[in-house]
Amino acid sequence: MTLEERYRKVVERVRAAERAAGRPEGSVAVLAVGKTFPAETIAACAAFGQRAFGENYVQEAAAKIDALAHLDLEWRFIGPLQANKSRIVAERFDWVESVDRLRIAERLSAQRPEGMPPINVTVEVNLDGEATKSGVSPEELPAFMDAVAALPNLRLRGLMAIPSPDAGPETYARMRRLWDEARARRPELDTLSFGMSADIEPAVAAGSTQVRVGSAIFGARDYGKH
Repeated sequence: MTLEERYRKVVERVRAAERAAGRPEGSVAVLAVGKTFPAETIAACAAFGQRAFGENYVQEAAAKIDALAHLDLEWRFIGPLQANKSRIVAERFDWVESVDRLRIAERLSAQRPEGMPPINVTVEVNLDGEATKSGVSPEELPAFMDAVAALPNLRLRGLMAIPSPDAGPETYARMRRLWDEARARRPELDTLSFGMSADIEPAVAAGSTQVRVGSAIFGARDYGKH
């Protein structure tokens, strides 16, 4: 399939998941994850109406953001962020979806240039307590969210999580409970970034407001240069 055909197929899959879950059409956004793909491919996808793009690699993303500044796209950093690269992210990105350490949150707030709007952030949750996965534990989540929300140049928007590949219904139910509890404490929260290509349907049923989709849109990745 062509890039446009893959993109349209993903969007229709999300719309079908919305209908199956009894949710309004358009209530779930697609974040197109463009890591390893060049600026030209991102621009082609933007021509189909896609505005929000997720990136994992800081230097690669910075070059693309600069090259495509004329398109007025929304850029979201979605991977683990090293402290020595936080300034680049603070200066260029609109969102950081993977905040799970207060030190990183504090650096992003301090390094956001004067005159720019606050960085939108979601807190990454480690749903299953996996030692190899980033994220704040559910038990630590309320206090961590309070600390992030208090930082002056960040705007706390919600939660993000990556279920394990073998996650069952209980994992999605747990995420829904955490999301409901978070919004009960902070009604202004509006973003649950939850679900990828393999689990769009259960994620949407659990309340996701955004799914992160990469290869299903762009095709196979070449990680050789990373």
